[in-house]
Order: sequence, then structure tokens, then C-alpha cells
Amino acid sequence: MRVHVVSDVHGNADGLAKAGDGADALICLGDLVLFLDYADHSRGIFPDLFGVENADRIVELRTARRFEEARELGRRLWAGLDREAAIESAVRRQYAEMFAAFPTPTYATYGNVDIPTLWPEYAHPGTTVLDGQRVEIGGRVFGFVGGGLRSSMRTPYELSDEEYAAKVEALGEVDVLCSHIPPEVPELVYDTLARRFERGSRALLAAIRRTRPRYALFGHVHQPLARRVRIGATECVNVGHFAATGRPWAMEW
Repeated sequence: MRVHVVSDVHGNADGLAKAGDGADALICLGDLVLFLDYADHSRGIFPDLFGVENADRIVELRTARRFEEARELGRRLWAGLDREAAIESAVRRQYAEMFAAFPTPTYATYGNVDIPTLWPEYAHPGTTVLDGQRVEIGGRVFGFVGGGLRSSMRTPYELSDEEYAAKVEALGEVDVLCSHIPPEVPELVYDTLARRFERGSRALLAAIRRTRPRYALFGHVHQPLARRVRIGATECVNVGHFAATGRPWAMEW
């Protein structure tokens, strides 16, 4: 059995269309939407609406952790526009392209920048969407936890720690624990390019220690200090920033 795993697709539809080549199944750990590419500020919904100079500025402010100034810039740019309608229209265009690229079968969960309410409109019969749910693939039980935790970035699908922990608890014991965000381990949550700690989950870390899955797979942190960390019997793996690499992480058994 061979399964390919991707996360943080962020608009890379061409790569996604090839991500399942040679695999029996594809797993996607979310963040299909590209709002703003921190490596190329000309790509994404934000520069399409407001131009590259404003994208440069907002990245500069966020990287410097000047979040209130970044929010004020955003408020000025959005003034007079229907923000919700503009973003939904752009996200719908991206989702149409992303979901069309998924091979069959695909098992997917949401990232923190995704909009879960739109997914049922685009997920074709070969794509199974899971969040706080389990599925058997090739004789192994995979559990999926989507979304992120509340942060200063205020992305679309952020949950309270309690809501997130309830989804983790609902999974019980699994062979492979799949989530968008990592467990709360310093080496796994620190982004070396953004120079900040992202939100990781203590509930995921507790579940790993308690239930000892074979693997814990996740994304979210694009340039982590460590891509793999072993916690007891569990190999914790950041499957990579697919938008940049175009390469899935492979699991065989």
C-alpha cells in the first residue's frame, strides 16, 4: 500500500493534479486557498485585489509582528468594498480548480485558511472530507482533525482550544493521526523564515503520548525548525509546504 500526503497546497493546482501519481490514495491536510504568497507577493487573492505594493507592506508588518498596523492597513484597503463577497468569489474560483485536481480516492481535511462551508459544493464523489472522524485505508485507521487554533492572524477556520480538543478526543486510538497543525512541540511549531512560533495543539501532543499512533502527520508550518520528531513510539512528520515543493510525502506498508 502506498499513500501520498500533502498539506498547504495554497493554489498549486498543477502540482496537486500529479500528487497522487503512483499512489493508492492521496491525503490532503488542508490550506487549499492562496490568500497571499509570502515568497511571491504577486500571487494570491490579496495582491489580485490590492496590488503587489500593498502585499509587500502587509507581509512586512506581519513578519515584524506589528499585527495591529497590518489590520489597520487592511481596514483602509477594504473600506467601501464588500469584503465577504470578494473573498468568497475568489475562493470559489480556487476551489473549483483545486478539487478538480484531486485524484480518486482522496481523503481531505480543512486547513486554517479554508472555508469548510464551501467544500460540499466542490468535493466530487472520489473525495472524502473528514474532520474529527476516522477512516480505514489499506487496513490502517487514519484519524483527521481539521482547522487551526485561534491566533492573531484571525484566519477563517480557527477554533478554541476546547473545540479543537473535543475533535481530537473523538478520534480515539488510530494508527495515523492526521491534522493540519502540528502538536505543541517547539521544534515543530517554529517557522524559521517567518521567525515566529505558530500555534500548535497541546491536545494533539497529549493524544500522541496517550494513544501512541504509528505516525502523526501535519503541515501548517512552512519552514519548521525540525521536520521530524519522535515522541515515544510515534514519528511526527511535517509533510512539507506543497505549494513550494510540489512533492508529496509518501507512506508505504
